[in-house]
Amino acid sequence: MSPDTAVDMAREAVMSMLLLSAPALIAGLAVGLLVGLLQSLTQIQEQTVSFVPKLVAIVATLSLTLPWLVQRLVQYSHDLIANIPQHL
Repeated sequence: MSPDTAVDMAREAVMSMLLLSAPALIAGLAVGLLVGLLQSLTQIQEQTVSFVPKLVAIVATLSLTLPWLVQRLVQYSHDLIANIPQHL
């Protein structure tokens, strides 16, 4: 395997990881921003007030996007395994 092939495979793995984690991270970021704004307006500084809504939003987002996430992961794995003979 050439160094260029290894770099391309690593780049593809990192891009897939970023794409698969994006929905949960964006949901957590948005809910965290809204809860933080609400906490600063009401001056409630309880830690669980910020943790529970983020957890619920991330779980809901993952459950809604799970079919797409699995499809992308299976496609990446299929492409990776199918290209093994070309890289030997």
